[in-house]
Amino acid sequence: MGHSKSYNDTCSPSHFRKLSRRGFLSVGAIAGAGLTLPELFRLQSAQAELKDYSNFEGTAKSIIHIYLPGGMAQQESFDPKPFAPIEYRGEMKQVKTKIPGHLFGESLPKTADIADRLTIINSMSHGEAAHERGTHNMFTGYRPSPALQYPSIGAIVSHEYGPRNNLPPYVCIPNQPNEFAGTGYLSSSYAAFSLGSDPAAGGFKVRDLDMYAGIDDSRFATRRSALDAVNDHFRAIEKSDKISAMDSFYERAYSLISSPQAREAFDIEKEDGKLRDAYGRNQAGARMLMARRLVESGVRLVNLTYGGWDMHSNIVSGFKNTMPAFDQAFSTLITDLEQRGLLDETLVMVSSEFGRTPKINKDAGRDHWPKVFSVALAGGGIKKGYVHGTSDATATEPDLDPVGPADLFTTVYHAMGIVADKELMAPGDRPIEIVDGGKVIKEVLA
Repeated sequence: MGHSKSYNDTCSPSHFRKLSRRGFLSVGAIAGAGLTLPELFRLQSAQAELKDYSNFEGTAKSIIHIYLPGGMAQQESFDPKPFAPIEYRGEMKQVKTKIPGHLFGESLPKTADIADRLTIINSMSHGEAAHERGTHNMFTGYRPSPALQYPSIGAIVSHEYGPRNNLPPYVCIPNQPNEFAGTGYLSSSYAAFSLGSDPAAGGFKVRDLDMYAGIDDSRFATRRSALDAVNDHFRAIEKSDKISAMDSFYERAYSLISSPQAREAFDIEKEDGKLRDAYGRNQAGARMLMARRLVESGVRLVNLTYGGWDMHSNIVSGFKNTMPAFDQAFSTLITDLEQRGLLDETLVMVSSEFGRTPKINKDAGRDHWPKVFSVALAGGGIKKGYVHGTSDATATEPDLDPVGPADLFTTVYHAMGIVADKELMAPGDRPIEIVDGGKVIKEVLA
């Protein structure tokens, strides 16, 4: 996991960075800092050892992460097993896709028609069968640790690239879905901006985006000046992450409220009615349409959730009720991005915390199964019309080219121009790699 050296407060690299290089040339300055020469050289060595790679020009400028909470069954979606015994394959039928020789579950006919734009990974695997732990894996690329909270991919992208076009770099629709979608050991200033309400709801408004009635531009500017004065006072008294983060949040809020272009990006009513119908006037459709509007306007990473996929019972009715809206919205999203010339620079990822058991259970459902499951990718430099890895004949374990969360995230970061081996500083001046031990899956890249 990179280097894990720890130092006391007087010997920390952060303390070292506060002192000028020229100041260290005198023995008096070293003594005043409470450092011996061996400690000084050790600190210099620690800084030199921190792996810090510059970002490069990636193939993706934005990410839309579509998360299906609960654990979507691979057998009824991207990896059906039509030749397995009925107790394994289940009762649902399959449909042909535009990937030669590959089938999807019967509730994905529209996605099957755009499969020639997708890469399907059918050999995802990890060892965490609990929802929380699996979710942690699929938002951070790390196994959970009792010693450290890791940042989500959204927080990493926010940290590495920052805002664009007066829009937050990281947005969650409708809200941050879980604690693992947060900032982990990074400053809370890299947290997601959450819409606060569902774009599918009637009278949808983004939380805190509009000025209150009776506050014009002049009063708005006056209030901002007063707030700046208060912030300066408290900042002089106490330095803390929370104060810095709050200042960052206020800056983001002012940018959003004062920018007509930014406010318009969140206004789904601006969309043509026919396109809204094509996406579907439901949760899946409205959330994916909003995601497209946001990446088109400059948001770097949008996370959205849809449905509940923890189908321990009646999985057939569960899929038939939940999947059609996803199928319509997702296929429209890919087509819409392509027609706007955005697909090549927008990486779309569909994931869930794990898959479901090979056998149908006594309640006509499937239980938790992290040993093998599926992820779908599209755009942003990802190969088109490709299936990577396979599961065995009963979807029990990977049969070819297993992919762990670290590999998936290393590959997605690579598409964004981020070197996953880069180290960031965690509390206690611990350098931690963005992803530990993953490899770029070159086969899925165009």
